[in-house]
Amino acid sequence: MVGIGTGLARLAMVAVPTALGVAAIVFAGDLKSLPSPSEANRPAALVRVITLAPIEMIPRVTGYGTVAPVREWRAVARIEGEIRDIAKPLAPGDIVAKDTPLFTIDDSDLKLQRASLEAQVAASKVKDDTVRTSLELARSDLALAQDELDRQKTLHDLGRITQPQLDAARRQQLTAQTKVTDLESQLKLNEAEREVLDTQAATIDRSIGLSTITAPFELRVNALDADLGQYVNRGQVLLSGEGVAAVDISAQFPIGRMGPLLRLAGDGTKVTDLKARVTLPEPEHPIVWKARVERMGEAIDETTQSAPVVVRVDDPLGQAQAGERPPLRRNMVVAVELAAPKQSLLVVPAEAVAGGTAMVVSEDGTLEKRAVKTSFVSGDLAVIAQGLKAGDKLVVTDPSIAVPGMTVKATEDEARKAEIAAEALGQTATSPQPGSGGGGGGGGGGKGTAPEGDAAPSGDSAAKPAGDAQ
Repeated sequence: MVGIGTGLARLAMVAVPTALGVAAIVFAGDLKSLPSPSEANRPAALVRVITLAPIEMIPRVTGYGTVAPVREWRAVARIEGEIRDIAKPLAPGDIVAKDTPLFTIDDSDLKLQRASLEAQVAASKVKDDTVRTSLELARSDLALAQDELDRQKTLHDLGRITQPQLDAARRQQLTAQTKVTDLESQLKLNEAEREVLDTQAATIDRSIGLSTITAPFELRVNALDADLGQYVNRGQVLLSGEGVAAVDISAQFPIGRMGPLLRLAGDGTKVTDLKARVTLPEPEHPIVWKARVERMGEAIDETTQSAPVVVRVDDPLGQAQAGERPPLRRNMVVAVELAAPKQSLLVVPAEAVAGGTAMVVSEDGTLEKRAVKTSFVSGDLAVIAQGLKAGDKLVVTDPSIAVPGMTVKATEDEARKAEIAAEALGQTATSPQPGSGGGGGGGGGGKGTAPEGDAAPSGDSAAKPAGDAQ
């Protein structure tokens, strides 16, 4: 029995493989007709697309800078003395109106000097009266001496007197003439001395006028360096402040951003022709101030290769609203947005053309890779210059496997289109439904609407995809 079992096992080991080989040969034709993977009707990949069409856009760039006052002022003592009066209240942070008396310095010493000069002038006038009286007498003596000299000359010519007698008469006349000349000179000298005294009096009067220091314009007190009863010297700083009528912000903008913006704005457009506004970004409530471009800065930053643009905000206190918009203060870091006029442009999400390429869905429903060139990038948006046209279906979300030529099923992303249209105008789009527009990459969400009808600020435009115009 054992021998029979062993024989059957060996027979099975040979027969089974042989039977399988024969079956493979028999059914080979049927195996060739099995459906291929492409014929298995596998579902096409789903992608979200936007059909391109020109939309209205406000091209803009964003830079950052710190707030600085347009005007600064220091109260400097022009005379020395004790501070006898000071404006109340007066402390750092106080707003002081124009022409407000801030400090009054004791001018008693100056007034005493002024009184002394007045006394000297009065004494000089009395001296003049005395000199004039003496001058009248001296002129009478001179007239008598002249008559006597003339008489002596006549007698000398007649030979009735000697030469020494004539010389004596001439000496008397000269003495009288000298006295008259001295008195006349004394009057002129007194007059010159009074002019000097008058000049000194005018100087003292001016110093007395400088004893009261007033605010030259409406200002905010930054530092107070003197107090009531303190003795101050000439040239000492008593107070420093800054004007509140306007503030400047010197914001830095990448050089590669300004050129494309100006080109979009049109030929001949200067930086000062752009519209400007200042924002203090807040997650829930961006704060906006109206501004204007004042001038270009003085130099290019060597490290960042950015160009400074100075914008001015007028009446920052007047624009302030309690709980809504604080006044702009020194050293606040703010965003500055420069904008060109509104235009109709072909605008796409910047991430959809990153690297200078884009994926579009062709008419036959397959993916197609395009080389694109952008002319401007603003926040999450890019303006197309070449490579795409109106009517193209641009893929805004990448499928799990993106292979040019693969079949896809395109779904129009209306929510993303709304976000793009809103962000292009600096506005806030209506919140999309859950799950829609998820691949768009944050296109305009989270940006509040600016007060007074202004467009809300766009995101920072520091990063751009490859192919952006410089």
